[in-house]
Amino acid sequence: MEHIPKKDILSGHVLTAEEQAKLTPHLVLDILKKGNQDFVRDHLTVRNNSGRIRNASLGQYPMAVVLSCLDSRVPVEDIFHCGIGDLFVARVAGNIVNDDILGSLEIACKVSGAKLILVLGHEYCSAIKSTIDNLEMGNITQLLNKIRPAVALAKQDFEGEQTSKNELFMDKVCLCNVQLSIREILDKSSILKEMKEKGDIDIIGGIYDMKKGAVKFTQTALENKD
Repeated sequence: MEHIPKKDILSGHVLTAEEQAKLTPHLVLDILKKGNQDFVRDHLTVRNNSGRIRNASLGQYPMAVVLSCLDSRVPVEDIFHCGIGDLFVARVAGNIVNDDILGSLEIACKVSGAKLILVLGHEYCSAIKSTIDNLEMGNITQLLNKIRPAVALAKQDFEGEQTSKNELFMDKVCLCNVQLSIREILDKSSILKEMKEKGDIDIIGGIYDMKKGAVKFTQTALENKD
Protein backbone atom coordinates (compact mmCIF):
# COMPACT_ATOMS: atom_id res chain seq x y z
CA MET A 1 0.00 0.00 0.00
CA GLU A 2 1.35 3.40 -0.99
CA HIS A 3 2.47 5.49 1.98
CA ILE A 4 0.25 8.50 2.68
CA PRO A 5 2.12 11.58 3.95
CA LYS A 6 1.15 12.48 7.50
CA LYS A 7 0.27 16.03 6.45
CA ASP A 8 -2.46 14.63 4.16
CA ILE A 9 -4.26 12.77 6.95
CA LEU A 10 -6.86 14.47 9.10
CA SER A 11 -5.49 13.92 12.57
CA GLY A 12 -7.26 12.28 15.46
CA HIS A 13 -7.60 15.69 17.12
CA VAL A 14 -11.15 16.95 17.56
CA LEU A 15 -12.21 20.45 18.52
CA THR A 16 -12.25 21.23 22.21
CA ALA A 17 -14.71 23.53 23.94
CA GLU A 18 -11.98 26.15 24.28
CA GLU A 19 -11.08 25.97 20.59
CA GLN A 20 -14.72 26.16 19.54
CA ALA A 21 -15.31 29.20 21.76
CA LYS A 22 -12.49 31.10 20.02
CA LEU A 23 -14.01 30.58 16.58
CA THR A 24 -16.10 33.26 14.89
CA PRO A 25 -18.72 32.71 12.17
CA HIS A 26 -16.41 34.43 9.66
CA LEU A 27 -13.47 32.21 10.58
CA VAL A 28 -15.59 29.06 10.32
CA LEU A 29 -16.74 30.11 6.86
CA ASP A 30 -13.12 30.58 5.82
CA ILE A 31 -12.32 27.07 7.09
CA LEU A 32 -15.20 25.60 5.07
CA LYS A 33 -14.12 27.49 1.96
CA LYS A 34 -10.56 26.21 2.34
CA GLY A 35 -11.81 22.67 2.89
CA ASN A 36 -13.96 22.85 -0.23
CA GLN A 37 -10.97 24.07 -2.25
CA ASP A 38 -9.08 20.98 -1.08
CA PHE A 39 -11.98 18.80 -2.20
CA VAL A 40 -12.21 20.47 -5.62
CA ARG A 41 -8.45 20.00 -6.11
CA ASP A 42 -8.96 16.30 -5.40
CA HIS A 43 -6.96 16.31 -2.18
CA LEU A 44 -8.02 13.08 -0.51
CA THR A 45 -9.89 13.33 2.77
CA VAL A 46 -7.89 10.65 4.59
CA ARG A 47 -9.05 10.40 8.17
CA ASN A 48 -7.65 8.91 11.34
CA ASN A 49 -11.14 7.78 12.30
CA SER A 50 -10.12 5.44 15.09
CA GLY A 51 -8.35 8.28 16.89
CA ARG A 52 -11.19 10.73 16.33
CA ILE A 53 -13.81 8.28 17.55
CA ARG A 54 -11.94 7.80 20.83
CA ASN A 55 -11.22 11.51 21.30
CA ALA A 56 -14.79 12.60 20.53
CA SER A 57 -16.51 9.98 22.65
CA LEU A 58 -16.93 12.14 25.75
CA GLY A 59 -18.00 15.39 24.07
CA GLN A 60 -18.49 17.21 20.80
CA TYR A 61 -17.84 20.83 19.84
CA PRO A 62 -18.46 21.14 16.07
CA MET A 63 -17.80 24.47 14.36
CA ALA A 64 -20.84 24.48 12.05
CA VAL A 65 -24.13 22.80 11.19
CA VAL A 66 -25.00 22.01 7.58
CA LEU A 67 -28.62 21.60 6.51
CA SER A 68 -28.19 19.40 3.45
CA CYS A 69 -30.36 17.47 1.04
CA LEU A 70 -30.79 13.73 1.44
CA ASP A 71 -29.00 13.16 -1.89
CA SER A 72 -26.35 10.42 -1.77
CA ARG A 73 -24.15 12.40 -4.19
CA VAL A 74 -23.61 15.16 -1.64
CA PRO A 75 -21.00 13.80 0.84
CA VAL A 76 -21.05 16.77 3.21
CA GLU A 77 -17.98 16.01 5.34
CA ASP A 78 -15.91 15.21 2.25
CA ILE A 79 -17.05 18.35 0.42
CA PHE A 80 -15.57 20.45 3.22
CA HIS A 81 -12.59 18.17 3.95
CA CYS A 82 -13.87 17.58 7.49
CA GLY A 83 -13.99 14.64 9.86
CA ILE A 84 -15.67 13.33 12.99
CA GLY A 85 -16.45 16.12 15.44
CA ASP A 86 -16.16 18.98 12.91
CA LEU A 87 -19.72 19.36 11.65
CA PHE A 88 -23.31 18.70 12.58
CA VAL A 89 -25.19 17.53 9.49
CA ALA A 90 -28.98 17.64 9.21
CA ARG A 91 -30.24 15.87 6.10
CA VAL A 92 -33.69 15.96 4.57
CA ALA A 93 -34.86 15.82 0.95
CA GLY A 94 -34.79 19.31 -0.55
CA ASN A 95 -33.00 20.79 2.49
CA ILE A 96 -36.39 22.02 3.73
CA VAL A 97 -37.15 23.45 7.15
CA ASN A 98 -39.65 21.98 9.61
CA ASP A 99 -40.04 21.96 13.39
CA ASP A 100 -37.68 19.04 13.89
CA ILE A 101 -35.01 20.62 11.71
CA LEU A 102 -35.38 23.92 13.58
CA GLY A 103 -35.00 22.13 16.90
CA SER A 104 -31.91 20.36 15.60
CA LEU A 105 -30.35 23.64 14.45
CA GLU A 106 -31.09 25.20 17.83
CA ILE A 107 -29.41 22.28 19.62
CA ALA A 108 -26.38 22.59 17.34
CA CYS A 109 -25.96 26.33 17.94
CA LYS A 110 -27.51 27.29 21.26
CA VAL A 111 -26.75 24.10 23.19
CA SER A 112 -23.60 22.81 21.48
CA GLY A 113 -21.94 26.02 20.34
CA ALA A 114 -21.78 25.76 16.53
CA LYS A 115 -20.95 29.14 14.98
CA LEU A 116 -22.44 28.82 11.50
CA ILE A 117 -25.54 27.42 9.83
CA LEU A 118 -25.10 26.54 6.16
CA VAL A 119 -28.17 25.67 4.11
CA LEU A 120 -26.70 23.60 1.27
CA GLY A 121 -28.64 23.04 -1.95
CA HIS A 122 -27.29 21.26 -5.01
CA GLU A 123 -27.66 20.79 -8.75
CA TYR A 124 -29.95 18.09 -10.17
CA CYS A 125 -31.95 17.82 -6.95
CA SER A 126 -34.64 15.14 -7.23
CA ALA A 127 -36.86 16.94 -4.72
CA ILE A 128 -36.66 20.15 -6.76
CA LYS A 129 -37.40 18.24 -9.98
CA SER A 130 -40.34 16.42 -8.42
CA THR A 131 -41.80 19.68 -7.14
CA ILE A 132 -41.54 21.36 -10.54
CA ASP A 133 -43.16 18.26 -12.08
CA ASN A 134 -46.04 18.48 -9.53
CA LEU A 135 -45.46 14.99 -8.15
CA GLU A 136 -48.08 13.92 -5.61
CA MET A 137 -47.48 10.63 -3.79
CA GLY A 138 -47.93 9.60 -0.17
CA ASN A 139 -45.94 11.61 2.34
CA ILE A 140 -43.82 13.01 -0.49
CA THR A 141 -46.65 15.43 -1.31
CA GLN A 142 -46.43 17.14 2.08
CA LEU A 143 -42.65 17.45 1.84
CA LEU A 144 -42.76 18.92 -1.67
CA ASN A 145 -45.39 21.43 -0.56
CA LYS A 146 -42.58 23.11 1.39
CA ILE A 147 -40.61 23.59 -1.85
CA ARG A 148 -43.51 24.87 -3.98
CA PRO A 149 -43.06 28.50 -2.83
CA ALA A 150 -39.55 28.39 -4.30
CA VAL A 151 -40.94 27.27 -7.65
CA ALA A 152 -43.50 30.08 -7.61
CA LEU A 153 -40.83 32.60 -6.68
CA ALA A 154 -38.45 31.43 -9.40
CA LYS A 155 -41.18 31.79 -12.03
CA GLN A 156 -41.71 35.47 -11.25
CA ASP A 157 -38.67 36.75 -13.14
CA PHE A 158 -37.39 33.73 -15.07
CA GLU A 159 -37.41 33.98 -18.84
CA GLY A 160 -37.36 30.67 -20.64
CA GLU A 161 -38.85 27.21 -20.29
CA GLN A 162 -40.11 26.80 -16.74
CA THR A 163 -39.89 23.02 -16.52
CA SER A 164 -37.52 20.49 -14.97
CA LYS A 165 -36.01 19.90 -18.41
CA ASN A 166 -34.43 23.35 -18.24
CA GLU A 167 -31.30 23.16 -16.06
CA LEU A 168 -31.21 26.93 -15.66
CA PHE A 169 -34.74 26.93 -14.25
CA MET A 170 -33.84 24.04 -11.95
CA ASP A 171 -30.86 26.07 -10.71
CA LYS A 172 -33.07 29.11 -10.13
CA VAL A 173 -35.55 27.11 -8.07
CA CYS A 174 -32.69 25.56 -6.09
CA LEU A 175 -31.32 28.98 -5.18
CA CYS A 176 -34.76 30.31 -4.25
CA ASN A 177 -35.35 27.24 -2.10
CA VAL A 178 -32.11 27.85 -0.18
CA GLN A 179 -32.97 31.52 0.32
CA LEU A 180 -36.48 30.71 1.51
CA SER A 181 -35.12 28.11 3.93
CA ILE A 182 -32.82 30.74 5.44
CA ARG A 183 -35.74 33.13 5.78
CA GLU A 184 -37.87 30.45 7.40
CA ILE A 185 -35.14 29.71 9.96
CA LEU A 186 -35.04 33.39 10.90
CA ASP A 187 -38.83 33.75 10.92
CA LYS A 188 -39.57 30.65 12.99
CA SER A 189 -36.66 30.45 15.43
CA SER A 190 -36.38 33.41 17.79
CA ILE A 191 -33.37 31.68 19.35
CA LEU A 192 -31.37 31.55 16.13
CA LYS A 193 -32.51 34.98 14.99
CA GLU A 194 -31.29 36.50 18.26
CA MET A 195 -27.97 34.67 18.04
CA LYS A 196 -27.47 35.96 14.51
CA GLU A 197 -28.34 39.52 15.50
CA LYS A 198 -25.79 39.35 18.32
CA GLY A 199 -23.13 38.00 15.97
CA ASP A 200 -22.85 34.69 17.82
CA ILE A 201 -23.71 32.81 14.62
CA ASP A 202 -24.24 33.46 10.95
CA ILE A 203 -26.76 31.79 8.64
CA ILE A 204 -25.75 31.47 5.01
CA GLY A 205 -26.56 29.48 1.90
CA GLY A 206 -24.57 27.46 -0.57
CA ILE A 207 -25.11 25.62 -3.85
CA TYR A 208 -23.08 22.48 -4.56
CA ASP A 209 -21.88 22.04 -8.14
CA MET A 210 -22.15 18.32 -8.87
CA LYS A 211 -19.69 18.38 -11.77
CA LYS A 212 -16.93 20.45 -10.18
CA GLY A 213 -17.42 19.66 -6.50
CA ALA A 214 -17.38 23.38 -5.70
CA VAL A 215 -19.74 25.18 -3.33
CA LYS A 216 -20.88 28.67 -4.26
CA PHE A 217 -21.66 30.49 -1.04
CA THR A 218 -24.32 33.16 -0.74
CA GLN A 219 -25.16 35.29 2.25
CA THR A 220 -28.33 36.63 0.67
CA ALA A 221 -31.55 35.85 2.51
CA LEU A 222 -34.86 36.95 1.01
CA GLU A 223 -36.51 39.75 2.88
CA ASN A 224 -39.84 38.93 4.47
CA LYS A 225 -42.22 41.56 3.13
CA ASP A 226 -45.24 40.34 5.07
